[in-house]
Amino acid sequence: MLDDREVDVRAIPEAQRHALVLAAFDRLDIGQAILLTDDHEPRQLWEEFDRELPGSFTWNSLGETSAGAWQARIVRRTRRPLPRLVADTSALLGALDIDRGGSVWQLNPASRDLDANIIALPPGDTIATHDGPDLDVLILVLTGTGTVGTENGEIPLTPGALLWLPAGSQRRIEAGDDGLRYFSVHHRKPTLTISPLPPRTER
Repeated sequence: MLDDREVDVRAIPEAQRHALVLAAFDRLDIGQAILLTDDHEPRQLWEEFDRELPGSFTWNSLGETSAGAWQARIVRRTRRPLPRLVADTSALLGALDIDRGGSVWQLNPASRDLDANIIALPPGDTIATHDGPDLDVLILVLTGTGTVGTENGEIPLTPGALLWLPAGSQRRIEAGDDGLRYFSVHHRKPTLTISPLPPRTER
């Protein structure tokens, strides 16, 4: 514990604390630890660690100090986040009402390179003709039937069909009589950042 890296976030704005602690954890070697000091019990931070890094850390709550601070010791256990199951599609789709539409599952880890969703379309529902994003997209049909309209005709969709949508390509997706549920995956879209305006200069 003498080699623990102390991270005291009490003077840090709350909106920045989790990112700071996760960044400090990312710099650790296996077996090294952070000694976290906070001004409240860091329950939400533990939940974020458990969601993003299950099996890759040990969290030892040291409780509240006599000075009113809360401490926890966070030990790194693996070099990288571990592979893990993220969904049971059979159970998910088996419990899904046929009239349910929209995104019914999303890949949630914040530190990821992929965006992935399961999309459900009720019978006869349509995603109107549009040009896709500047990213290649793969679609795997899970259940139901439908068609994809392109610039040069239609492609039938049945369970097991694997469809590649090139970046920017025109597409229109229509569900058949049984509805349509498909898995969609593509490279994660870059996050938009807003730069502050430069300070104004009075004339």
